[in-house]
Amino acid sequence: MTYLLQTRDQLGGWMSKSAAAWIVGGAAAAAFVPIFLFVGIAAEGKPEPEAPGGGGALNAKQVPAQYAPWVLKSGKQCKEIGPAVIAAQIEAESGWNPNAKSPVGAEGLSQFMPGTWKTWGRDDDNNGRISPYDPGDAIMAQGRYDCALSRQVRRYADGGNIVDLALAAYNAGPGAVQKYGGVPPYDETTAYVARIKSLIAKYEQAAGSDGKVPAGQKVAMPVSGNPPVTSPYGMRVHPVTKVYKLHTGIDFGAKMNAPMLAALNGKVTFAGWSTGYGNRVVISHGTMDGKQVSTTYNHMSAISVHVGQEVRTGTQVGAVGSTGYSTGAHCHFEVQVNGKYVNPAPWLGLK
Repeated sequence: MTYLLQTRDQLGGWMSKSAAAWIVGGAAAAAFVPIFLFVGIAAEGKPEPEAPGGGGALNAKQVPAQYAPWVLKSGKQCKEIGPAVIAAQIEAESGWNPNAKSPVGAEGLSQFMPGTWKTWGRDDDNNGRISPYDPGDAIMAQGRYDCALSRQVRRYADGGNIVDLALAAYNAGPGAVQKYGGVPPYDETTAYVARIKSLIAKYEQAAGSDGKVPAGQKVAMPVSGNPPVTSPYGMRVHPVTKVYKLHTGIDFGAKMNAPMLAALNGKVTFAGWSTGYGNRVVISHGTMDGKQVSTTYNHMSAISVHVGQEVRTGTQVGAVGSTGYSTGAHCHFEVQVNGKYVNPAPWLGLK
């Protein structure tokens, strides 16, 4: 386990210290220790009254019962950092051990350093003390801090996932995100972000799906509800390039930042930027009827999964957006069979 000792933006360089997985209070708590010595961030007075955002709604069954109310409450402090992100971050930081203390002095469920705790800690549980070892205090402070970071690094999102940037800032400092205009290429930071992103699906409640493909369909809808088809599969004049060509998928009308959902169990083979598609995710579903099947999710405002991640039907893979060659927010969904695009309509039970 590698622990960063000081922020790179403060030092102009960086230092690290290796330590083994550690045991505190009788529980193993192998964790990444975040960097809490950041400058230029002030504690916010009021949380934003927004619904949970990044990471989707919480699957409370995966959270220790005594902490679930606090995770839900903390995940409502801003739209970017939802409760699933809060829960995944706690697992990565402390393994849900409220007595965790790292070799460099980070404390509690959320692994705050003492200096930063003075800024962000409050008596949220109203027990008369402000302590990083009080789960309510720690979890609420974590959300406040994550939200402040997400606001500070928002300018560098450029259509990408602001959750990635906020987590990177939590680990390496907002100055490092500013320096690189995105997630800094530090091994500790990229591993930290990847670790938490891989855990989000575990704590995420599938939106608009019970994890099953409806009768009469081969795949589930990639957005919840009964969205209208705004552009079907087939030949058309592309609205941006004005070229007459095959529209390789189906466009569904959907609100900006609405969850985009995995249409079937599978493994993420691509998650990143594609010039025409913008933010794009490709999921392989293995072999069906002797043919290799994949689905794709495109033009998203944010990506919630990473390459190699196993996903279930209904797992949020990203959010509806208008990145790439797009004229407005929508869900562009594709089905590939043996590497070739086919009409998704029959797969979705549409006429």
